[in-house]
Amino acid sequence: MSPAGPAWPRLRVLQALWALLVVLLAPWRLWAIKNTQECTWQVVLNNFETVGKKDASDRFVDQEPLYTVDKVFSLLVDAPIDPDEVRGLVSGKRERSWTCTPLGSGHLPTLSLQTYLGFPYYLKINYSCKGESSEALVRKGHLTGLKPVVLVTFQSPVNFHRWKIEQLQIQMEAAPFRSKAERCNAEEVCLMSWYTPMPIKNGSVVMRVDVSSNGLGPFIPNKRFRVNINGFLERQRDNTLQFTVGNELFNLIPRYFVNVPSRPLWYTVDQAPVFILGGIPEEKAILLTDTNFKDFFLVELSIDSCWVGSFYCPPTSFTATIYDAIATESTLFIRQNQLIYYFTGTYTTLHESNRGSERWVRVLANECIKKLCPVHFHSNGSEYVMALTTGKHEGYVHFGTITDGRVSFELLPRQRSVCNGILVVNCSITWAVFIAGDYNLLLLVEIEDPSTRKYFQVVSYDLVSDYLVVLYTIPEFIPDARGLEFLMVLGTESYTNFPMVPKGMSYNPYNNLLFIWGNFLLQSYNSENFIYLADFPKELSIKYLVNSFYGDTAIVTETEEIWYLLEGSYQVYKLFPSKGWEVHVSLQVMQQSSLYAPNETMVTLFYEDHRLYQLVYLIDNQQGRLVKRLVPVEQLLMYQQISTDYLLERQGSHLTLSFTNFCPFTVMRLRDLPNPQIYTRQERYRAQPPRVLEPGGFHSDNSLAVYQGLVYYLLWLHSKYDKPYADPVHDPTWRWWKNKKQDQVRGEGGESVGGPSPDPPSPSPCPGTVFAPHPVPQDYYFYLASNWRSAGSVHVDMASYEKIYDLKAENELPERIFLDKGTSYRFSVFLTAGEPEPLCTVQSKVGLAVVLADPECIEAVVKEKVLVNRNSVLFWVTLSDKRFCFDQGISGHHLMKTSMLLKVVGSSGHCFQNTHQGPRMQLLVVVDSP
Repeated sequence: MSPAGPAWPRLRVLQALWALLVVLLAPWRLWAIKNTQECTWQVVLNNFETVGKKDASDRFVDQEPLYTVDKVFSLLVDAPIDPDEVRGLVSGKRERSWTCTPLGSGHLPTLSLQTYLGFPYYLKINYSCKGESSEALVRKGHLTGLKPVVLVTFQSPVNFHRWKIEQLQIQMEAAPFRSKAERCNAEEVCLMSWYTPMPIKNGSVVMRVDVSSNGLGPFIPNKRFRVNINGFLERQRDNTLQFTVGNELFNLIPRYFVNVPSRPLWYTVDQAPVFILGGIPEEKAILLTDTNFKDFFLVELSIDSCWVGSFYCPPTSFTATIYDAIATESTLFIRQNQLIYYFTGTYTTLHESNRGSERWVRVLANECIKKLCPVHFHSNGSEYVMALTTGKHEGYVHFGTITDGRVSFELLPRQRSVCNGILVVNCSITWAVFIAGDYNLLLLVEIEDPSTRKYFQVVSYDLVSDYLVVLYTIPEFIPDARGLEFLMVLGTESYTNFPMVPKGMSYNPYNNLLFIWGNFLLQSYNSENFIYLADFPKELSIKYLVNSFYGDTAIVTETEEIWYLLEGSYQVYKLFPSKGWEVHVSLQVMQQSSLYAPNETMVTLFYEDHRLYQLVYLIDNQQGRLVKRLVPVEQLLMYQQISTDYLLERQGSHLTLSFTNFCPFTVMRLRDLPNPQIYTRQERYRAQPPRVLEPGGFHSDNSLAVYQGLVYYLLWLHSKYDKPYADPVHDPTWRWWKNKKQDQVRGEGGESVGGPSPDPPSPSPCPGTVFAPHPVPQDYYFYLASNWRSAGSVHVDMASYEKIYDLKAENELPERIFLDKGTSYRFSVFLTAGEPEPLCTVQSKVGLAVVLADPECIEAVVKEKVLVNRNSVLFWVTLSDKRFCFDQGISGHHLMKTSMLLKVVGSSGHCFQNTHQGPRMQLLVVVDSP
């Protein structure tokens, strides 16, 4: 097997020259970014007990709120955070307990105190820069005004029947905190970090944490972290953590990885908090991660490893290896030999009860399973998995449904086997794809006909009508493309003598693109008319595809080569091994990167946030380790382009370099983007730490606990807010501060002093009085803080906890938009041609194409304006719902997935946008239409 990197002794002067040429070609904007310090954020999870301790790190296991913050709030006797309001926080009701307390000449009712709650974890934030001490950098950042800003995004749950579907975010400013680990002689600070609460939302087990700067101090690029709940760990009595699925192994033995074939990573997209990966030779062990392989565990599974040899199960060799592994929102599936098992994690925040498995459950125990097939997207409140059988139920599919951690299987087709349904004697299902929007199974079926050679068909099965139909018969031999990049397969073309050997299928529900792959690559947008992509060599065989579901597809061959396909293009690019890869590795060696080694083996390949990553096992200086590293697709293509399209010309006594630029434009800008929230349906809250009366601005355990309680209450108000019609401001936070932001006191008879009240006076059990929740105006609290007299040395600014309604559009398209019936989304694309051109040349050279996945439901209108004096073209793009597709339910339920691809004609593989994260291609708009 080929290693995942080139043979390093072959590094030559020529490779260094290519690297130099590539660096010289970088535009000045990229140089400006590269000349700044290479700094990066670092985030770890801490619980209450480990805050302030050096090198402390925890796993996200605990899911219940803590009562420890309440004793801190009881100290804040003269603050706007009315502790009495939280009586409903535990009970979920707005009931009040009344008593009458003498006060001066009259009576004011008070409320019995309940409790404030807090989340079990904090986020600890630092940053580091290449070649410098992290501790000194953090101190410097604090003294120059740097404050990290954390944006937590909660992933909506699968089961929308139980939980409300919403796009919820909370933005928090981090609080500086001195380390408790060491004695410090400095007056101000030695070791420090920043902290924010790590909130939990009922129904969400996957959270994205985006860390950015407040704009002061050093330049640190934004960075995203995955902070997911791990329901497969449990806390022991001695406070240690132990896996429920098996026992952790601590030795990464080289034979587990060296020259072991890579395997696909299968999971429910955007929903799985934990990824698992099998394929470790002769070991019933898996790699398990809750951080997308930022770190990981090697776990030996506690399964019985039985053997199902019987008259109905074809004999095969026994192995302990876990071959198929699939992760869903709360349940893990594995296949060992011909048996499948599942294990449901403990997710009380998801299921509202402990439905975690006590052991691995063997399912379909009397069946002979040859393969598990993943279903990458959830639908109708459930997730799915498919098991392909052999032996007595050959020609059937066991269709698994996972709802709230409960697993059930159904044998499909219901009436008769696929073989009987398509009128053949012997057949075998090689692969299955579930198209949730149509409740349809696509089956890749191998047919053995005694009179002819075996052949393959694509068969469609409707789960509602129980109807089977053959959609497509795959040609027996590979077509002869005669030098073309692609070929429409009509049956009239000529063929080579290479047999077509299909091995699997892949489907993207956003663009309806179906791939059939083997020693070839066929693609179709309707599952009936196929295009042969001739750039992929017929001498190779595809092992698996990796789909970003945003227009990118990576291809891994049996020989561990990596190829790449961009939606909207028929060109298939070779990424590894390639000259572009050699240039990239040369540059990494020059920079002494720790992510590359002379001896390395690829373990898996996967997409994260639209970027391609490798998990690679490296051996360096006799030491082995697993690393996650970026596969810089755009850079590799750019290096490849530069390495082939250059010219050396002599000018006088020296040679000069010139390059051919195949990109039809030099500048592309998105303009006139609408404010995003109406289309993205984002609900964002903002929270800042309470102000502390400490000269250096450092927080204490108590002030961090107050921060926890305030964030908890803010999100609790959101969860209990049912958007009543009579709400004066349609904001769940107004009830919190409504009586404290106004300078008013209500007297006898309920008259208001200082302005109108947003709601009528509350009834009082005490005669002759009207309840005034708090008679002290907002300015009074500010006065106390200004004079260093706030209770508990903490000042809570009521304006620091609010809902944000006016998010502005950034200079890029949102990741996903929602289009209601009849609504439109409008923006413009500004393109500048390379050299000054006449009017007709500019129009012909710069053209914008729009590709719609579902033109019967969505329409796009493009208007063009040529700006001759600027050598540019402005395109107005309007995407509209046609009011034609009415199969969806209420808002958030049964959404139709679709997409719009924007493509500048002739740009695929040739045009790259420079960002601080490197070059980038392609515009794709993902649309959920209700």
